[in-house]
Amino acid sequence: MNLLPTQSVQTEEDAETEGDVADAELAAAIMSRRIIQSLITMEAWEGYTFADHQIRIKESHDLYGAVMWPSAIVLCYFLDTHRDTYNLLDKNVIELGAGTGLVSVVTSLLGAKVTSTDLPEVLSNLQYNVLRNTRGQCRHPPQVTELSWGKELEQHFPQATCHYDYVFAADVVYCHPYLGELLDTFDHLCQDGTEILWAMRFRLDRENQFVERFRTRFHLEELYDLPSLSIKLYRASRKEMERKTQSGEAV
Repeated sequence: MNLLPTQSVQTEEDAETEGDVADAELAAAIMSRRIIQSLITMEAWEGYTFADHQIRIKESHDLYGAVMWPSAIVLCYFLDTHRDTYNLLDKNVIELGAGTGLVSVVTSLLGAKVTSTDLPEVLSNLQYNVLRNTRGQCRHPPQVTELSWGKELEQHFPQATCHYDYVFAADVVYCHPYLGELLDTFDHLCQDGTEILWAMRFRLDRENQFVERFRTRFHLEELYDLPSLSIKLYRASRKEMERKTQSGEAV
């Protein structure tokens, strides 16, 4: 009797089981960074342990963009556990759709020069969280500023002077009507040497469609795949554009 087919099936099943276990262990490690509020206080907050600090984040549930989403926790965990590979000391970093500010706070605590951006209606809560958790504790005080995707980018973020080592983003795609503008914003902020770290929770088909659109302009590499959280973490860099001579010929 030939047992090879059975052995092959068992091997595939074993690999799948190992993958599930690894996913569960990593997801548990990521979520273990949350601090459970043990006492009832006047102000509700979400707590996290990253960059050797306890961080308290205030949410604003009446604003969609000021609520904590799991993708931000995944990105912070990656940055905190890969400090040698991603040494953020004195690096220029901009975060898109910063929301409650957790990623900006962690990035600042890790030594980066951070520009934390979001829509005008989110900035008050974002500023509060960033200042609360970084004041007097960071090498470079983070900056909080408005950025409406696709609008007046060159005016507010001129490419001649705004050079970013990293662009960070977490859960910026879900139910957002301006995905074309988001893609243009990524494109504008990325120059030679800029790297994107982007965590994304997959819920709808439009997320998959955006990833495919993103691939047309950027090289994309998957760093984490967490099926139990429906989250993937990507690293990306802009595809090289053909340089042209003054006559218009590619060189």
